[in-house]
Amino acid sequence: MDVTEAVMTRRTVRGFKSDPVPEEVIREIVEIARHAPSNSNTQPWHISIVSGGARDRLEAAIFAEMKEGKKPYPQWPPGGSGLHGVYKQRQRDCAYEYYDAVGIDREDKRARAQLATKNWSFFGAPHAAFVSMPDTMHRANAIDIGIFLQTVMLLMVERGISSCPQGALAAYPGPVKEIAGMPEGNAILCGMSFGYANNDEPANQVRMTREPFDVVARLTS
Repeated sequence: MDVTEAVMTRRTVRGFKSDPVPEEVIREIVEIARHAPSNSNTQPWHISIVSGGARDRLEAAIFAEMKEGKKPYPQWPPGGSGLHGVYKQRQRDCAYEYYDAVGIDREDKRARAQLATKNWSFFGAPHAAFVSMPDTMHRANAIDIGIFLQTVMLLMVERGISSCPQGALAAYPGPVKEIAGMPEGNAILCGMSFGYANNDEPANQVRMTREPFDVVARLTS
């Protein structure tokens, strides 16, 4: 598989088999991904990965906070904030395609809310990762985190592993810091569920479209 094939093959998966990815494969992916570029070689990323019992304890702890009525408390503004115009419409279109795939009426707010909770059960994935950087850093440093995360996801594609990057996994950082661990002073930017795709999951039948070249790019000479 070359880079072009990996980019065109990668997709967000929201349903996984229970089979775990071997630890040595996870280590190999991170070992390679740490060579991703960063501004002035600052390498601001940290990735905390939970599997097995730790993964299950974390899921239970997050749902315990939700059951107590605790509202999301992400340390960075969530990705949905500040969206207007065409960007907000694309977000809505993405959600509607997802609802349609799993048979939920767009106006059924209760069912939509229940569906959203699958984020914190990691869509059944056997592994969850949390990407963080020092909380003293700013938006420009987040570019490096995106480069690192894309590198990780493409390396996973090469190895037949699927993933779902999730802003929602930054919503309850307390249990993550307690169970998954991360450097003192770091804040979670996003999380990612990963494992082997369950191709029978209806949500995995969705194929999101992309804007054409002339909308996203301009060449001037």
